[in-house]
Amino acid sequence: MSARILVVEDDAAMRDVLSDELSSRGFATETTEGADAAFASLAERDVDVIVTDLNMRGVSGVELCERVVKSRPDIPVIVVTGFGSMETAILTLRAGAFDFLTKPFDMDELALTVERAVQHRELREEVKRLRHAVAAARDRTGELVGQSPGMDRLREFIGRISETDASVLIAGETGVGKELVARTIHRRSKRAEGPLVTINCAALPELLLESELFGHVRGAFTDARTERRGLFVDANGGTLFLDELGEMPLTMQAKLLRALEARRVRPVGGTAEIPFDVRLITATNRDLHQAVEEGNFREDLFYRVNVVQIEVPPLRSRGADVLLLAQAFLTQYATQHGKAVRALTGCRRAPRQLLLARQRPRASQLRRTGRGAGALRGARGRGPAGANSRSQVLSRRRRCREPRRLGSARRGREALHRARPRLRGGEQAPRRRDLGTRPSDAVSKA
Repeated sequence: MSARILVVEDDAAMRDVLSDELSSRGFATETTEGADAAFASLAERDVDVIVTDLNMRGVSGVELCERVVKSRPDIPVIVVTGFGSMETAILTLRAGAFDFLTKPFDMDELALTVERAVQHRELREEVKRLRHAVAAARDRTGELVGQSPGMDRLREFIGRISETDASVLIAGETGVGKELVARTIHRRSKRAEGPLVTINCAALPELLLESELFGHVRGAFTDARTERRGLFVDANGGTLFLDELGEMPLTMQAKLLRALEARRVRPVGGTAEIPFDVRLITATNRDLHQAVEEGNFREDLFYRVNVVQIEVPPLRSRGADVLLLAQAFLTQYATQHGKAVRALTGCRRAPRQLLLARQRPRASQLRRTGRGAGALRGARGRGPAGANSRSQVLSRRRRCREPRRLGSARRGREALHRARPRLRGGEQAPRRRDLGTRPSDAVSKA
């Protein structure tokens, strides 16, 4: 299929020449006489390259280039002009043009430039396709591990919402993998080429959290010696992940709500507002419905961040997924330490113990266990000489705390001690089986 070229030129004669020359070289061309008509055409059909004049009535070629770069950054724009100054070339390239040609130019040169632009677009599309393939492969090889119905539903839901820009609230207990879900959503979204910026809202006091999110100007507070961009600006074009959102102070919630509504942030101590373009993903282990009822979380912010909610199932409800996770973590960390682990463990009781243990641990705890096991384990899951597992150490400690079995002599002395009051009162001496020792020993001890 031949490449589709959109020619934007307000001069009818020049427009026909460009169209005829490119068509004769195998390109499928379409022409418009201005930028507005070009945008209307782009809304109806796709093209591979845009060739536009610089000086046109109404919207100039530079403005057209800027708008195309913002709305369709995958389409290369070639600018042609009769005013070939260095300043003009720099202006068009800064606007995002793929190349710049000065009239009069050779038509073969134009065709070669168009061909390079087509190849550039095809290469970018291939890179994008490969990135999505790698992201899907990561999901299959250990990112979202599990075959339980809950994990199947989670993966299916992530696939449906990843291509949208809707704000996502990830709910779940501590340690179930909420950040991993956020990374998977970002990696499978159309913002995958942009940054993923994360912050834990519970880890910073309010003033520092405001500075981290919105940035600050020089001198805004003590030690603010340099100006700093905030995370909203750092994540521009990508995704911002706010973990532990339920721990954010109420005053900070109001500032966050304003930024989300205006799509602009004002740095601490500054006066100018900076626009941003991010997708927001938040996570919490608290019941935000209850927090709203108790007055600990703003209701308007809750509805702003809770456009789509994902509930991550806890490990105890995922059945045999605990075995898959344990094997995945063990293999991952054993590989990092150069260990060739082929099986989960050499102990036949381990799978049953892991299944029983799923009532208590979190996925993060299982990851830490896998990291330790991967560092200690050798080939085929056998531990190195002298390496003791935590369960073995605890077992020995319990045995050390247990009292030793009493010997016969000690039992006899304790029985005699209990019998002394009766002997002084003239009662019959206890029998041998009561004392657990010989009569002669009892008399001598009395």
